[in-house]
Amino acid sequence: MAMDSIPDLPSLIDELTELYGTAPPPFPTDPFELVLWENVAYLASDKRRREAFESLRATVGTRPEQILAASREQLVAVASHGILAEGFGAKLRVAAEIALGEFDGDLEEVVARPVASAKRALRRFPGIGEPGAEKILLFLRRHPFLAPESNGLRVLVRLGVCPDGANYAATYAAAREMAQQQLGDDLDLLLTARYCLRRHGKELCRRKAPSCGACALNQACPFP
Repeated sequence: MAMDSIPDLPSLIDELTELYGTAPPPFPTDPFELVLWENVAYLASDKRRREAFESLRATVGTRPEQILAASREQLVAVASHGILAEGFGAKLRVAAEIALGEFDGDLEEVVARPVASAKRALRRFPGIGEPGAEKILLFLRRHPFLAPESNGLRVLVRLGVCPDGANYAATYAAAREMAQQQLGDDLDLLLTARYCLRRHGKELCRRKAPSCGACALNQACPFP
């Protein structure tokens, strides 16, 4: 593969889908719960984050008013599924305060806004930057973003789909543009692409010691 050519992203996603399957249904599916998901357990595995979220549902509830009524100890116990539990327990409360104080507890109205306004509102919450806002809008099927997280973004860079920018934001923006050009607005395709790229980055195309010899894409990959 020529180094100056741009790989065909849909074909690469087809190959990854053969390995990993299509994306499972997003979880959770409520906009405020998706905000909570990003704050419920810091640096936790998917399994531990799911356990933390289910613990929040069972012991506190996931509506803003329920979180504000919870004790500090309850929120810290939930956040202890990850690290920095004290700080992230507090972030759950901050998220609830913003939801009620700025949006009257109605994030369905927020995500129904035009995309720029929706992203701006979602970024008011702790733990939600531009990638997080776009992920929420994708999972809710509101806007067609790829919204790759760090593992998926690394795969795209190594495959030569997008350049490695001067910083994470520049690389992410390049990946967004390329996905818009090559994947279009097919939400099912975008959800599956994000899922497969994330799994590939976590399982094979790791940051350290990638398993290039076991990778189905190694013939098309310029990464050394």
